[in-house]
Amino acid sequence: MTKTKSPVVMPALALRGLTIFPNMLLHFDVGREASIKALDEAMATGQPIFLVAQKEITVETPRAEDLFSIGTISNIRQILRLPGDNVRVMVEGVARGQLAGLCQTAPYLIAEVAEIEAGESVRSSPRTEALIRRTYDLFETYSELAPRMTPDVLLSVLSSDDPGYIADYIAQNIAMRAGDKQAVLEELRPVRRLEKLYQLLRREVEILELEQGMQNKVRESLTQNQKDYFLREQLKVIQQELGEDGGGDSEAAEYREKIARAKLPAEVEEKLRKELGRLEKQPFGSAEATVLRNYLDICLELPWNRKSKERTDVAAARRVLDADHFGLEKVKERILEFLSVKQLAPELKGQVLCLVGPPGVGKTSIAMSVARATNRKLARISLGGIHDEAEIRGHRKTYVGAMPGRIIAGVRQAGSSNPLLLLDEIDKLVSSIHGDPASALLEVLDGEQNSTFRDHFLELPYDLSDVLFITTANTTDTIPRPLLDRMEVIELTSYTDEEKLQIARRHLLPKELRRHGLKKAQLKLTDDAIREIITGYTRESGVRVLERELAALCRKAAMRVVTDGVKSISITGDNLEGYLGVRKYQPERLPGLEQVGVVNGLAWTSVGGELLEVEANVVPGTGKVELTGNLGDVMKESAHAALTYIRSRAAQLGIEQDFYKNKDIHVHFPEGAVPKDGPSAGVAITVAMVSALTNTPVKRCIAMTGEITLRGRVLAIGGLKEKTMAALRSGIKTVLIPADNVKDLEEIDQTVRAALHFVPVEQADAALAEALSLTMSAQGQELAGRAAESRRAEAGLNLKQ
Repeated sequence: MTKTKSPVVMPALALRGLTIFPNMLLHFDVGREASIKALDEAMATGQPIFLVAQKEITVETPRAEDLFSIGTISNIRQILRLPGDNVRVMVEGVARGQLAGLCQTAPYLIAEVAEIEAGESVRSSPRTEALIRRTYDLFETYSELAPRMTPDVLLSVLSSDDPGYIADYIAQNIAMRAGDKQAVLEELRPVRRLEKLYQLLRREVEILELEQGMQNKVRESLTQNQKDYFLREQLKVIQQELGEDGGGDSEAAEYREKIARAKLPAEVEEKLRKELGRLEKQPFGSAEATVLRNYLDICLELPWNRKSKERTDVAAARRVLDADHFGLEKVKERILEFLSVKQLAPELKGQVLCLVGPPGVGKTSIAMSVARATNRKLARISLGGIHDEAEIRGHRKTYVGAMPGRIIAGVRQAGSSNPLLLLDEIDKLVSSIHGDPASALLEVLDGEQNSTFRDHFLELPYDLSDVLFITTANTTDTIPRPLLDRMEVIELTSYTDEEKLQIARRHLLPKELRRHGLKKAQLKLTDDAIREIITGYTRESGVRVLERELAALCRKAAMRVVTDGVKSISITGDNLEGYLGVRKYQPERLPGLEQVGVVNGLAWTSVGGELLEVEANVVPGTGKVELTGNLGDVMKESAHAALTYIRSRAAQLGIEQDFYKNKDIHVHFPEGAVPKDGPSAGVAITVAMVSALTNTPVKRCIAMTGEITLRGRVLAIGGLKEKTMAALRSGIKTVLIPADNVKDLEEIDQTVRAALHFVPVEQADAALAEALSLTMSAQGQELAGRAAESRRAEAGLNLKQ
């Protein structure tokens, strides 16, 4: 006789089409809001939850009469939140429970449940043992027939001799109707429960045997169909051998017609006809047939002999380039030269140009203008982050989902065999275990080899010699030397403020007005306002940020036109802050007085030039040299080279011969959060150290750049244009440059050259003389006097201490 404990109040969850038995684990999805709240309450309070099946699964909000009276008291083991409002829960049955009533139905069910005790174990008897054995045999038969029954389920039940547990375990793990499982759950007597399960299990085995019989009949039918198919295929081969083939099916005939119309090279046509023959022999739905169809489709879509008519009119091309871009004279000149030669020598093959410059200076857009000027189809291929050689050469067609590489895909996209292929960000290719994409590009960009470029997917030579390749990069440092050797490098330097003004006035502002639906009369922007945007709201080499700031002004103007009904808005340098807010960048100001040990250096960054202060200080010590300011190894080496040079020239500079023994030198570069490196600060470091050692102030309106050697020679540097623009922006009047860089002054804008006084120096002595207002003839005496004065000041300081 079963016993029940006193009723206990706990959260309840109504199950639809599910039943859980004691001592069993079950996971299922929950979607009803009331059920989720019941789960959350049970988890939060650490209570068990009562799982009871509904009589009708269509009822959304069940009441007591909609639920069976017997369910299972369970513990929640895990809750997993799924996308949307569903959760997946894992529960473990503890004991059967009898529903005494519902205390609450909203917002979730709370039930009064009396736990049904399991009672004492059943005494073993011959009848019970026979029932268990028959159930084992029947369940083993079921396991062999059931498609998803795993061996561990069978082993778990064979290890028990409790008829109640066996009945529960088998009922939980076999596919039965929900009502039959509920009947097993409601049978509280273990032996009767196993008998009921045996009857249900025997019915399920009979159903499975019938299903298997029907599957065998279907399988035999399929085997006969396959036999018929192979016979038909043999008949087709015999007909072909006898010459009775009527031209094949419509698909093969369509491919033959396409191959004939395409006027392909002989080698290509032969290859495609061979692949078509293989396709005809393949079953229609086979994987190999799909691969062959894809191969034929891609090969036939390629423009083997289709060329766009190239425009070689130099004057028309110049008009197009000038209309799209302001400046960039080097690139325009090179393109016009190419077109001029093309007029005289039409057989000239495609060229490879590499546009190198900081972001936003127009590398990608000038390539698009070149395509328009030459009337070539354009295909842009982004190479940034590519680390697999197969992205360039393609995958072999035997692989599932294989496709040609990006080069052939670009030609296919352009639909012309003489397009302009823009290889963007070629400096950002990455070598990996999958190969080196940069090495794969060597054949593509080599004019002597690319006429027979073989893509792994095509397995055919494709002529790329008529393609005009334009590549872009931010720097050549990361481009492998063999690849760089195949390209003609054209450097695009930073725009001057005047160039940015013209670009904004001619191109950017009209473009943004059109994009925002404004007319020219509705937004008037003065030149002073544009200059203020350039200097106070942008800090870049190109014009991308400038374009965004102009777009912001257009948005604000559009809002005033729509909301306030304003007909025209005029923005000047005085009222600009009212639209764009406070200036983001303050103008760089030089120190008011000449200082000892403080020098204006010049640095190149990816967004243009910068004025870089170099500070040096000398204090009594033991000869240590301290270098701070987040410096790289090259810059630190420059500082040590400068110190060695100063030691070798100490007598001529009026510095104590043993200063490196009793003085510590500290060289600091402000803005320590910004990493700094490179050799071009060598001259500035030398001047700062000599200034500090001799107590001589440095001219405030002078800036300098140049690498220094141990012998005091000043070597050439890069980025001169950007550095001189930074000097002009900061109010510098004189710039010391290496004598070897004088040739680069031609590249500097005329307005910058007119505003600055350039002093070429070959030796550090000349830089010291210019920056410290000393000549070499009087230098030793004057510097010695200043050094003695400095020593007296130090001695006086020591006496006071």
